[in-house]
Amino acid sequence: MKSQTHSSKHPAKLFNISKPNTWVLLTIVIALLMSLPVLVVGSAIFQPLNENWQHLKDFLLNEYISNSLILMVGVSIGVLTMGVITAWLTSMCEFPNRRLFSWLLILPLAIPAYIIAYTYTGLLDFAGPIQSQLREWTGWGYKDYWFPEVRSIGGAIAMLSLVLYPYVYMMARAAFLEQSVGALEASRTLGSTPLNGFFRVALPLARPAIVTGLSLALMETLADYGTVQYFGIATFTTGIFRTWFGVGDSATASQLAAMMLVFVFVLIILERWSRRRAKFHHTSQKHSAIKRFKLKGKMAFLAWLACLLPVLFGFILPALQLLYWVFTTAEETLDSSFFSLTLNTMLLAISASIIAVSIALLLAYGRRLHHTPIIRTGVNIASLGYAVPGTVIAVGVMTPFALIDNAVDSWMRDTFDVSTGLILSGTVFALLFAYTVRFLAVSVNAIDSGLGKIKPTMDDAGRSMGLSPLGVLRKIHLPLMRGTILTALLLVFVDVLKELPATLILRPFNFNTLAVRAHELAADERLADAATPALMIVLVGILPVVLLSRAISHSRAGEK
Repeated sequence: MKSQTHSSKHPAKLFNISKPNTWVLLTIVIALLMSLPVLVVGSAIFQPLNENWQHLKDFLLNEYISNSLILMVGVSIGVLTMGVITAWLTSMCEFPNRRLFSWLLILPLAIPAYIIAYTYTGLLDFAGPIQSQLREWTGWGYKDYWFPEVRSIGGAIAMLSLVLYPYVYMMARAAFLEQSVGALEASRTLGSTPLNGFFRVALPLARPAIVTGLSLALMETLADYGTVQYFGIATFTTGIFRTWFGVGDSATASQLAAMMLVFVFVLIILERWSRRRAKFHHTSQKHSAIKRFKLKGKMAFLAWLACLLPVLFGFILPALQLLYWVFTTAEETLDSSFFSLTLNTMLLAISASIIAVSIALLLAYGRRLHHTPIIRTGVNIASLGYAVPGTVIAVGVMTPFALIDNAVDSWMRDTFDVSTGLILSGTVFALLFAYTVRFLAVSVNAIDSGLGKIKPTMDDAGRSMGLSPLGVLRKIHLPLMRGTILTALLLVFVDVLKELPATLILRPFNFNTLAVRAHELAADERLADAATPALMIVLVGILPVVLLSRAISHSRAGEK
């Protein structure tokens, strides 16, 4: 009787979220849910091969692999060249407009690759303003002159490099700013020139960060669909779409997605192997103001030009072109359907942001409370989705959801003679689930960073005052992390805003977003009409980019 009274007085203790076992169970459940699409796609390799796979193997697979590799090599060269050079110049050199360039160089991150591809196609195509003006000046006709073909694999490499170099720039600049001044000064006293110091001291110290930025850029290259599809380049993402929607073969599409996963996991392994191999350590905690190299004359102009060109071609020219198109088509495009598209997109992005950040708070705070191997592994698995292309995640979401829908519909028909139709697949729920899987890692990293700045003694003080772990989170951590949480929400919001392939596959019937509408209009060669939804995406994406720039600039004491 005594035990019964005890249990009836404390029903909440039957599920106490502060207990380690509960956190472990919660983390495992979330990790399994978030890894479900990847597991589904990975299991496709065990399915029997059919005639469609044989056709892919004989005629298309080599093209998918070779084009993907060419894109990755070309983008690697582009983002490393632009990202590392500009990061070093804005961190360690003094020249006109350096502080302005330090945040302007991140702006291309606000423009999705497929949007910049549309704008440059409109500018550089045969009927575009540049070639038209050239023919007017010279009197040349068709085939009388050579002009670079933008709709080519070289054009795709250029487009992707222009919008993805900020990944390398941000990581490299943060690494350069955090480096010990003592090591750099020691190299100078030993007679190293600025160039020698860069290659022999700064670059080796920053190599792990640079490789991390490069791996992010290459993952985005693999994940791209809008650019390569618009330019007519056969890659894994276009192959998955053609197999799924063109042939109607979900099994072969899943197998193709599984092969694409191999590329992703190789990038992850190489990135982690590089960080493990790079055993460079700071030997000083000296963080006084950086004594930048003062560039003068020709060198100052070259540094200014090197920082201007990526911003000019990666943001200013595309933004101006979009703005011009918007003004010329405003009467036709700024109508009720556009505002309906904007509302759909905003609601999706807001919902996905809240869901992802809420789950990230549970995972990150659970890892802070109980730093066990199981919870650490669970959080890492749950955060894997950011490395997986949206196309793969969409295939991994659609397959199990369709199976569940078919099973429920079959049972309802047999039992009650009622058809339930699509409950999960082809709904907003499927989209939100895919977005959460894809962008949970963004939230977890941001929340982890915010929690890491709060001393453990704050937790101890809260517990000593009688607060539960959730009470500490609610009354102490959340007020202190308002800025961090807002940043996490904004980052996920913009990523969802730009996401194209997952939205194309999973969106409900007759449900469009800004990204999908821009893609549809561009595919119909209505580039000017596509500018309105495209510019809205760019404008909304600028705010998180500015926040990132401020965070990097204040990452080091003494930075100005």
